Amino acid sequence: MSVVTLAARSVALTAELPGRVSASLVSEVRPQVAGLIRERIFREGSEVKAGDPLYQIDPSSYQATYDSAVAAEQKAEAAVPSAQAKVERYQLLSKSNAVSKQDVDDAVATLAQAKADVAAAKAEVATAKINLDYTTIRAPISGRADASSLTPGALVTASQDTALTTIRTLDPVNVDVIQSSTNLLRFREAIRTGLLKFEGPNVAVKLILEDGSTYAQTGKLAFAEANVDTTTGTFTVRATFPNPDRLLVPGMYARAVIEEGVAENSILVTQQAVARNTKGEPTAKVVNTEGKVEERALKVRRSVGNSWLVEDGLRAGERVIVEGAQNVRAGQTVTAENVTVDDATGEVREAALKD
Repeated sequence: MSVVTLAARSVALTAELPGRVSASLVSEVRPQVAGLIRERIFREGSEVKAGDPLYQIDPSSYQATYDSAVAAEQKAEAAVPSAQAKVERYQLLSKSNAVSKQDVDDAVATLAQAKADVAAAKAEVATAKINLDYTTIRAPISGRADASSLTPGALVTASQDTALTTIRTLDPVNVDVIQSSTNLLRFREAIRTGLLKFEGPNVAVKLILEDGSTYAQTGKLAFAEANVDTTTGTFTVRATFPNPDRLLVPGMYARAVIEEGVAENSILVTQQAVARNTKGEPTAKVVNTEGKVEERALKVRRSVGNSWLVEDGLRAGERVIVEGAQNVRAGQTVTAENVTVDDATGEVREAALKD
């Protein structure tokens, strides 16, 4: 009869949740002025940096508008010195009553108008310069550029519906996973009652890829939504992962393993030692200090690997039957052999001396 002597220990609890990879930043590139695309500067599918030129719109008309605005500004500025001199002259003459007060007021108003014309001309120059600069369409963010939707020679309009290309930042990336509101309530209650010790807010997250391999980089929990979907009863949890090798691609399926916390002074019992009674309750058979078999009804919280995390029914130091339980009944005297069980596989690893 093989038994395992239970010991209380701290157990790191994790939740494995399905999710999808998404870019941390996404920007759809659209023109801000109208015109013909003269050149596509970037290479499709390549990495670009914020500010890099992507497209060149024919700037001829915008250059002409800018030059005209600059000339209008110079013309407006040329009118200011003469208006200023006239004001100064009239103010001097008004002291000897050589000109009327009205003439002085008119000269002052003319000077103010000339200065206002200069300010308006400067604004026109600034606007024309902005539009001219917009003829070079630049990357708003750093990331990988998608295919171009238009080719040189195409006519574009300001803020059109069709994006010229899309840029996605792939380092870091986000992984959005879905968690049930029921699990959230259990999680918070376990923390409140002390059953679970939460180390947050820097919660580590591991990622299992579609092929079953574990992603080399460790992520961090970024946030959890503040609302629960009324249709599904779930909320979204987001984790961020470094992606220097661009292995993770938006849309890829993955399973995030999130560290929920540490359950201290916990009892773990291998799943092969747990059966079900006629009521469907989990049970285990224990060899007491007299060498007799006792059957215990258990209250289990969750599975941890190949073991059950037991909340009630077993205590540290007790010996649980892991092999041969089906051949004995409660009250029967047995000879127990202590063994150890591999937590990862649930297999008996070695035997100790008999009692």
